[in-house]
Amino acid sequence: MVAEPEPPSAPRRAIEDRAEYLDAVAAIREGDGPIAIDAERASGFRYSQRAYLIQVFRRGAGSFLFDPPAIGGDLHELGEAQAPEGEWIIHAASQDLTCLREVGVEPHTLFDTELAARLLGMERVGLGPVVEELLGIHLAKAHSAVDWSTRPLRDEWLEYAALDVELLVDVRDVLAQRLEETGKSDYAAQEFAATLTRDLNPVRVDPWRRMSDLHTVRGQRGLAVARELWYARDEWARESDIAPGRLVPDKSLAAAARVLPSTKRELAELKEFHGRASRSQLDRWWAAIERGRMSDDLPVVRVSGDALPPVRAWADRNPEAAARIGPAREAVAELSAELAIPAENLLTPEYLRRVAWSPPEPATAEAIGEALQALGARPWQIALTSQRIADSFSPA
Repeated sequence: MVAEPEPPSAPRRAIEDRAEYLDAVAAIREGDGPIAIDAERASGFRYSQRAYLIQVFRRGAGSFLFDPPAIGGDLHELGEAQAPEGEWIIHAASQDLTCLREVGVEPHTLFDTELAARLLGMERVGLGPVVEELLGIHLAKAHSAVDWSTRPLRDEWLEYAALDVELLVDVRDVLAQRLEETGKSDYAAQEFAATLTRDLNPVRVDPWRRMSDLHTVRGQRGLAVARELWYARDEWARESDIAPGRLVPDKSLAAAARVLPSTKRELAELKEFHGRASRSQLDRWWAAIERGRMSDDLPVVRVSGDALPPVRAWADRNPEAAARIGPAREAVAELSAELAIPAENLLTPEYLRRVAWSPPEPATAEAIGEALQALGARPWQIALTSQRIADSFSPA
């Protein structure tokens, strides 16, 4: 068991001075082995997803807390502290890679401790439970949802942030050993590489359609108003760097689009329309409603695309696919239990639905494997699932 770290003799502090930052990077460069890194954002508080604190630990160097806005926002020297083939350890990398890349930290080799825990079939994969199960150390997560854009950062927040990385190398070593023992090291390597190449910021068409309660808005005119309100809020959120939902919640925008108030006063009196900027920016919201009322560009009520219908509708839309999807899901679930790998990590559910909806002809294991590869499945997933899926299709 790894010994619990001794509490620091002095309170943690974030490095804000660029010269001190460069000295810290030099120390990190002289350290040994992989670099553990984590980032704290202000999701739910700020519009941007920038990093407001970056924590780093490397054996032989120690731990460091960096304040990117104070340092200047460019931390490419930190990214260069690790050799190109050197490993970076991140827990749930897909959450932090974007903000790390934004400041110049671009890992080329990754070990994702959350993904590794999933592949090992651990029931709880948050950092706290993983640390407790593997190292026997209780890691308090009381400050995970604080506003990290707050300055000055509180001592207890910095202590929490430092522990996130100081134990990560030990966690990585235990996970790597277990992956090797269970024959899953190659699976993990492929998943880590895929994470680094995945588009983590896809451009969404009509992002306003993801608004909560939009299904309560009726007709094209109501949707046009909802669209204009969403874009007006997004513009103000970007300008003020405040999370959109903290200005006016989705449900309030949907309520205004549903009711379609005829005057600004009616909008102001609408109880469902609330939020910190619902009245202070009333002119902005009313102008958006008027744009939606007068727009000739009316959005369609139902969007056609390449999305598959829900499986519950397959019996009517595609009976043959409906006959395939149940046995295919059962086959993947059985394999998932055998390997102690969650089904969603064994094969992306959307990939399974697509090959069940429109399988290759003939639906051999090889042909299904090629179809899965085209969708984005990794070689290890194809090798394990393609024959099982082909066999499940045969009775159908």
